[in-house]
Amino acid sequence: MKSPASPAAHAEPRPAATGGGGGSAAAAPAMTTSSSPSSQPRPHNADSSQAVLSPNKRRVPIPSSDATNQQGRAPSSSDAAHTRPQDDSSKTTKRARGEDAPPKTLPLRYELCAVEDVVELIANMLAELIATNDYIRVTNDGLTRFHSRTPPGISVRDYLHRLARHATLTPPLLLAMVYYIDRLCLMYPEFTINTLTVHRFLITAATVAAKGLSDAFWNNATYARVGGVRLAELKLLELEFLHRVDWKIVPDPDVLVAYYNGLVERTPGYVLEPGSLSDGSAADDDDDGDDDDDDDDDADERERDEKDS
Repeated sequence: MKSPASPAAHAEPRPAATGGGGGSAAAAPAMTTSSSPSSQPRPHNADSSQAVLSPNKRRVPIPSSDATNQQGRAPSSSDAAHTRPQDDSSKTTKRARGEDAPPKTLPLRYELCAVEDVVELIANMLAELIATNDYIRVTNDGLTRFHSRTPPGISVRDYLHRLARHATLTPPLLLAMVYYIDRLCLMYPEFTINTLTVHRFLITAATVAAKGLSDAFWNNATYARVGGVRLAELKLLELEFLHRVDWKIVPDPDVLVAYYNGLVERTPGYVLEPGSLSDGSAADDDDDGDDDDDDDDDADERERDEKDS
C-alpha cells in the first residue's frame, strides 16, 4: 500500500469524498513531497522581510510628514500645526471663554442663596482641604470610625449634591455642616477631612444638622439610604459625632454668616452683591436708636406720673 505522499498518488487523483459534490481532487493544489524552502510557492515580487512577519508585527504606515522628518530634518512647528490644526485652537478658545466669564453674584443673606451654589462653595473648600490633608500619613492609631477602607467611587461634589437634593438640605444646614468640621477637628484631634473620611462625615453631619436644627426632617433609614451606608453604621456614626462634639450642635447665627462670606471669598467665580452690608448695618443702627428713644419716652412718662401723684 502506497502512502498519500508517493508520486503515484499524484499521478492518479481520486474524486473528493464530499457526498454529492461532483468535483475531483484534480482541481485542488497538488501536494509536494519536498519540504525545502525553495519548493514553497511564493507570490510574484514578494518582499522577503514581509513574508516572515506575523500579524502581530505588521508595520504601521508612517505619515508623509513623519517620513520627511526621518530623512534628517527636525520637526518644526508648522508640521505640528499641519497634523493637528484644530485641537490647540479649540482648547485656547475654551480657556479664554472660561477666564472671561463674569463671576456669579450671590445674595448677602445665605438664607436667600440657592442650594446648588452653596453646595459648590462647600465642595470647593472640601477639595482644598482634601488635597492638603491627603499628604498626612495616617497610622493605625489615627484611624477613626469615619475612615473608609477605600475611597468611595462618587466624588465629593456629586455626593454633596445628592445629599442636598434627596435629604432636602437648606443653606443653613449646609453651613452648619461646615461649622461641624471645625468643631469636630477641635474636639477630636485624630480626625481630619481627607479622601477616606469626607463621605462618612458628610452624611453624619447632614443627619445631625437636620435633626437638631430643622423642624422637619427624615428618619435615619432615609438618611442611610441617601448616604449609601447601613442604618446601624449611621447610628454609630451619629452617636460618635455627638459624643466628640460634646452634644453642642447649634452654631451661632453670626458664625454661619462668617462662614458664608468666607466661602464666597475663597471660591473663584463667585462674589457677594455689593452695598448690602452697609445697608444692613445702618438699618440695625437705626433700630437701636429707635429703641433708645422709646426708653427715654418711658422714663419721662414715669417722672410725670410721680409728680402728679
